[in-house]
Amino acid sequence: MTKKIRDMLSEGPTFSIELFPPKSPEAQQRLRAALDELAELDLSFASVTYGAGGSTRDKTQETVEDVRRAGMTAMPHLTCIAHSRAELVDLLQGYRDAGYVNVLALHGDPPRDNPDIAAGELTRAVQLIELIREVGDFSVGAAAHPEGHPKAPDRKTDREHQAAKLKAADFGVTQFFFDAEDYLRLVDDLERLGVETPIIPGIIPITNAGQVQKFAAMAGATVPSDLVARLDAAGDDTDEVRRIGVDVASDLGKRLLDEGSPGLHIYALNRSTATRELHANLGLPVG
Repeated sequence: MTKKIRDMLSEGPTFSIELFPPKSPEAQQRLRAALDELAELDLSFASVTYGAGGSTRDKTQETVEDVRRAGMTAMPHLTCIAHSRAELVDLLQGYRDAGYVNVLALHGDPPRDNPDIAAGELTRAVQLIELIREVGDFSVGAAAHPEGHPKAPDRKTDREHQAAKLKAADFGVTQFFFDAEDYLRLVDDLERLGVETPIIPGIIPITNAGQVQKFAAMAGATVPSDLVARLDAAGDDTDEVRRIGVDVASDLGKRLLDEGSPGLHIYALNRSTATRELHANLGLPVG
């Protein structure tokens, strides 16, 4: 039986990755090849994103199956925006009946090409967490935002909303960030609000400077100016960009683990090389 992430965390730090559903048959083959290489690492689990408004519903399920075929524990993401309660129950029952025991519960974002899409019956991630628990004995994760949710009106409101959600979850996984202090401050703030839930920091080894800056802008994450300067100096040298990205992620990962973080969640971007290099730099065991 697939292991629950809450149980993994009780045994020590986890090392996990995030993937996204490929958009073409060629991209799917590249992802499957990357999964074969990543399976050689002692990964705790792999999460699979769920497109805005459920736009990748079927592809997410296919990718979750690919992760399982590669011998890894899979954690599908699920969002409540633009979904009825019945649709969410149907999806959860499908995962439950297929033997999946981990889910990341998210409110989600509307598709950029349909920003006025109906909100759905559940309007908060905490409501989705409650529904997931009704459907099955899942280990439920929730998203955390070290620099604050980009739509939050202020820091106090943001922290209170994050605290309520994380108290209901078994664990949290953060948006990627580059400054360890942002994560440590988040954990301290949430602890003062009574949160005891372990929060796994998310980090990204940059392999494409433009892509990461685009993601960061969407998520409200800050890419430090000195890192931007180093990446700009590397120009089109993709190997140098990856070297810089892996070095920065390695330093951040070491700091976080030294500070007692419950693990590391790597935004792998469906590639294996940078994740394997980061894994080696951190001296983590292989399977």
